[in-house]
Amino acid sequence: MQKIKSLMTRQGLRSPQESVNDLSPIENFRTLTKEELRELHEEPADPQAQQEIINSIEEVYFSNDSFDIVKYELERLPPVLSLQELEEYRDKLIQQQAAVSKKVADLILEKQPAYVEELERVTSLQNGLQLAAVICTNGRRHLNIAKEGFTQTSLGLLANQRKRQLLIGLLKSLRTIKTLQRTDVRLSEMLEEEDYPGAIQLCLECQKAASTFKHYSCISELNSKLQDTLEQIEEQLDVALSKICKNFDINHYTKVQQAYRLLGKTQTAMDQLHMHFTQAIHNTVFQVVLGYVELCAGNTDTKFQKLQYKDLCTHITSDSYIPCLADLCKALWEVMLSYYRTMQWHENHDQDEAAVVSSVSDGNNVIGTEENSFDRNYVKKKLEHGLSRIWQDVQLKVKTYLLGTDLSNFKYDDFIFVLDVISRLMQVGEEFCGSKSEVLQESIRKQSVNYFKTYHRTRLEELRMFLENETWELCPVKSSFNILQLHEFKFLEQSRSPSVSPSKQPASAVCSTGTLFQQYCAAGNPFEIQADSKDDETEDVLASNGYESDEQEKSAYQEYDSDSDVPEELKRDYVDEQTGDAPIKSVSRETLRSRKRSDYNLNKVNAPILTNTTLNVIRLVGKYMQMMNILKPIAFDVIHFMSQLFDYYLYAVYTFFGRNDMPIPASSLCASNREQHSGRQFESTGLGLSSSRLRTTLNRIQESLIDLEVSADPSGTLTAAEERKEKVPSPHLSHLVVLTSGNSLYGLAERVVATESLVFLAEQFEFLQPHLDAVMPAAKKPFLQQFYSQTVSTASELRKPVYWIVAAKAIDYEQMLLLMANVKWDVKEIMSQHNVYVDALLKEFEEFNRRLNDVSKRVRIPLPVSNILWEHCIRLANRTLVEGYANVKKCSNEGRALMQLDFQQFLMKLEKLTDIRPIPDKEFVETYIKAYYLTENDMESWIKEHREYSTKQLTNLVNICLGTYINKKARQKLLAAIDDTDRPKR
Repeated sequence: MQKIKSLMTRQGLRSPQESVNDLSPIENFRTLTKEELRELHEEPADPQAQQEIINSIEEVYFSNDSFDIVKYELERLPPVLSLQELEEYRDKLIQQQAAVSKKVADLILEKQPAYVEELERVTSLQNGLQLAAVICTNGRRHLNIAKEGFTQTSLGLLANQRKRQLLIGLLKSLRTIKTLQRTDVRLSEMLEEEDYPGAIQLCLECQKAASTFKHYSCISELNSKLQDTLEQIEEQLDVALSKICKNFDINHYTKVQQAYRLLGKTQTAMDQLHMHFTQAIHNTVFQVVLGYVELCAGNTDTKFQKLQYKDLCTHITSDSYIPCLADLCKALWEVMLSYYRTMQWHENHDQDEAAVVSSVSDGNNVIGTEENSFDRNYVKKKLEHGLSRIWQDVQLKVKTYLLGTDLSNFKYDDFIFVLDVISRLMQVGEEFCGSKSEVLQESIRKQSVNYFKTYHRTRLEELRMFLENETWELCPVKSSFNILQLHEFKFLEQSRSPSVSPSKQPASAVCSTGTLFQQYCAAGNPFEIQADSKDDETEDVLASNGYESDEQEKSAYQEYDSDSDVPEELKRDYVDEQTGDAPIKSVSRETLRSRKRSDYNLNKVNAPILTNTTLNVIRLVGKYMQMMNILKPIAFDVIHFMSQLFDYYLYAVYTFFGRNDMPIPASSLCASNREQHSGRQFESTGLGLSSSRLRTTLNRIQESLIDLEVSADPSGTLTAAEERKEKVPSPHLSHLVVLTSGNSLYGLAERVVATESLVFLAEQFEFLQPHLDAVMPAAKKPFLQQFYSQTVSTASELRKPVYWIVAAKAIDYEQMLLLMANVKWDVKEIMSQHNVYVDALLKEFEEFNRRLNDVSKRVRIPLPVSNILWEHCIRLANRTLVEGYANVKKCSNEGRALMQLDFQQFLMKLEKLTDIRPIPDKEFVETYIKAYYLTENDMESWIKEHREYSTKQLTNLVNICLGTYINKKARQKLLAAIDDTDRPKR
């Protein structure tokens, strides 16, 4: 019982079921003692009663082990203790305990066989476990021996090998990662070296490697960084592509193209390239113009940088205009040359690539070949299309620059330089893309027309000033002078002579070896040559110091002339050693003496006769032709203005020396013509006057060009239509030119220089006619033909009116008339001695010949001039003879014979003075003398046939010759016939 109590105490006051379940198997099935079994049997055996006792036990006794039963019972004691109550309570507890014990004992007894059986099994299990422990111990011992002897060693080796392989792979990965980490440095170096294909190849390989090791966190960051680097390379590649636009480099461009091909962006590269070229043109012209504008402004004000290009061009000064234009064209040439070389690169590359493809053709590469072919065709078409676009941009930029400044006040050479530069630029455009450069042509045409009108007006005013200050002295030029030697005509000589050395050719002379792009592809700039050629020296056309180097030649002159005091002007036309002309020293004195004396050159070399003004006009013509050659659209305007130069020169020479209304001494007038206006002397006979064609030309010039009433404000601004009709005041002869002195033959030297310089000028115009005709528009060619046929060809006709005035004054024809009036013509016998008036007249001619020789020492008198002078004098003398014969009041047949004798004597002596054959108007005198012997019937028909005689002369024939033989009626009939003959003249 005590044991159960102690058991219950240890287990806590829990329910009997729980207490039984918590017992260990040994304790649970322990065998009760006999005393305990007896006590249990003594208790009531009623199960229900026992159950009620057990149920009456308080629940608290079945709580956990921490429950203190003693304490619990002590706390339940009442305040006042009663022995009886305590005993009763004790008995109750004893009964409850006994019931519980009884219940437990019953349960134990009930499970006793199972307990015994289970106990046996446990014992058996314990034995089996002990055996298993021994087996395990032995197995572990043997396994330990195997582990130490074989497994640990072998597997360790395998594990180490595996670990080694892993570490090797890891090391390789680490090295790759290290290389990838260092890629940025290498990429930077390659970009600095401009090895773009290598950089891109490296970057792509790094990206591929990075994708392999993307499981590393550091590599994932590197991959994104490589993508950024690749984009950065593309940006630098774009910058490198833009550098091609200004300075093409084959190696550089090859690398760039290879890089774009690696990226698979060949077409994109071509699109970008065209955009860069367009941008390069804009930036280039803007920077060039901006540099000059800021340089001229003299400050660093940034306001110019904010201006548009069009507005910036208006700030270019006149001084900086030409260098800026030259630099502009040089810069644009570099851009176009780069584009040209880019196209060349692609052509050569395509050919090489096509050759490689054809040599290694393979069916597996068909797709790749088609792609490459497509790219090549795209690039080719893009480049061809870009030609016109780029040239159009260049034209528009240059046009804006051209029209931004008014060029009307530029110097001629400066403007010609502008035209030449633009002409060269248009030539570049034609070779670049076959363009006719309509934009440039129109812009330069506007500037040229505007400039040329102003320029021509100024030149005409200058020409008037030159003419009014011209003393008509001979301008000494070399005997080999040719207008092609003048700087202004160099372009003609070089265009006709392809053998001119290239170093001497200006930029306008295009080398026949190839295009400009082929010539200057490697180096140089066509616009630099253009600037240099402007300063080329031309041959000196003036005779140096009046001599031309050959002493023997000069001595030959001196021996022939026998004049030690020959003026310097006479010595200026010797042949230069270096010319192709035959020297005089090879001509004997006899040959010199045998030359015709009618050429009052004293046998000097026939050097051109011209003045400084003539030379200036020729130079002006050359300048006009330069402009016309450079800019053919204004050819008609230029030729029209050129013709005005000749017109004005012709009109000036006529005004100064050819007007018939110049005062003439009365002694030189024929008695029969004194009543006529001096300007119409001998007009009825056509002597000394200009032809109808020349008169028409002079009238046209006067009406279209000469301003007879000078306006108060000649410099006033006029509209374009009025400008075409502008006129120039008529020039006035310089007061230094004296035309009234008989000793100088009334300014014969000046007249010779003036008229012969005009003839020389006309000859130069004739020489230039093919060149003018070549550039003249077809619709305007009739103007040019009319100018030459009606104006240029009339220059030589001006000799007659000019030299007739000298001839009219050089010989005293009036004195001869007075001497003839004193001769008695009604002699009765034939005379054998001529009259004194013949000797007087011949003496006048000898004096005229002497003075002509004196003048020739100053100015060479060409043979045509001397012939015209002698012809005029002889004609005037012969007509004076006829006039003298017509003044006879009485005349016999013997008198008529005397007239013939006098005239024959005059002819015989005259032929010794002049080389002119036949003698002019010889028949005029002889026919008149012989008419005295005509009958009445023959006289009437003779009068009708010979209308060259005046009314007075014919009337004298009728009255003196036939008056004594015919009646009054017949005489009236003849006089009426004379009136009828004279009427049409009036």
